[in-house]
Amino acid sequence: MNVEEFRDYCLSLPFVMEKMPFLSVKDSYSREVLCFYIGTKWFCYVNIQVFDRCCLKMNPDDAIRLREEYDGIKPAWHMNKKHWSDVYFASDVPSSLLKDLVKQSYDLVKQSLPKKERDLL
Repeated sequence: MNVEEFRDYCLSLPFVMEKMPFLSVKDSYSREVLCFYIGTKWFCYVNIQVFDRCCLKMNPDDAIRLREEYDGIKPAWHMNKKHWSDVYFASDVPSSLLKDLVKQSYDLVKQSLPKKERDLL
């Protein structure tokens, strides 16, 4: 899966918006990070230049199991490691599982939105 296919999949989920919120930071890696949002919260981010991994929210128990099963799923580098995982593209994680994990992250974040915000979607 390349960056455009990944982006298209994320944007195919209902009510998803994208933005690059770190354009003014000093770190060059962070300036190239594209975040996908449901409502006011992101559920996934990816560096569009390096395209090495994406960061996804996971159920903590699932995250532990998946990290044990796949070398390409690791605790998130820059997020809460209990709830967020990095999924590496050039790894043992199949594309079908990657898509499932993106959708699960979307669902988890959508459920965490305040009721008023969810009702507007």
